[in-house]
Amino acid sequence: MPKIVRFHKLGGPEVLKIEEETSKQPGKGEVRLQVQAVGLNRAELMFVRGQYLEHPKLPAGIGYEAAGVVKAVGPDVDKNWVDKSVATIPAFSMNDYAVLGEEIIAPVAALGEYPAKLSPAEGAAVWMQYLTAYGALIAIAHLAKGDFVVIPAASSSVGIAATQIAKAEGAISIATTRKSNKKAELLSLGADHVIATEEEDIVARVQEITGGKGARVIFDPVAGHFWKSWPRLLQPAELSLSMARFRCNPRPFRCLRRWVRV
Repeated sequence: MPKIVRFHKLGGPEVLKIEEETSKQPGKGEVRLQVQAVGLNRAELMFVRGQYLEHPKLPAGIGYEAAGVVKAVGPDVDKNWVDKSVATIPAFSMNDYAVLGEEIIAPVAALGEYPAKLSPAEGAAVWMQYLTAYGALIAIAHLAKGDFVVIPAASSSVGIAATQIAKAEGAISIATTRKSNKKAELLSLGADHVIATEEEDIVARVQEITGGKGARVIFDPVAGHFWKSWPRLLQPAELSLSMARFRCNPRPFRCLRRWVRV
């Protein structure tokens, strides 16, 4: 029987159990996927601890992002999906579908074919961070050519995604990292400027880079220690976006005209 990971109580990794279950047939709008790789993020860690956007309905599984091969489809699903290599996009509740297992049921609406040049591990690892950055920068901030955007924690997976999306849109990215030993790598990944926050004055450097105007957008993946500097980094009445749940401690900042937690 295929194995799947579940938890029956809240906690850390120690509550995760490998269990066996009988193979399931997909229902309407569903497929059965033979899993080859799974991508795990902070979302899963917080879900297991009961700290995520939704509370787990125990016993619960985990996992949003899987790559694998479609082995069966529901009665109303196009049979052309069968034997395709696909990845699941995080567009469902982990209470309804969980992908950390050898064989899983997934909604066909959340499937995407990833480029053939990617391995299953790579196909499973790109969705959460790029959708997070894209949603914040494009759908919410409407980032455009010539905009200055500050990206703290730029060496994180979401930070790298945000830097590359900014580059694709023609925006000017100001990546930050704590130490200068990551500068060369961040520049090679597409950052236009890099500030080492433990070695440089971030406010002075942002003002220098932007010619005194400030940035139009701050996209902070971690809500780090310098969040109080945000107003001095932004153009007047502009936009700050934060994934401030990193430390399970949201940091609301009411002084900005628009503060959005994503």
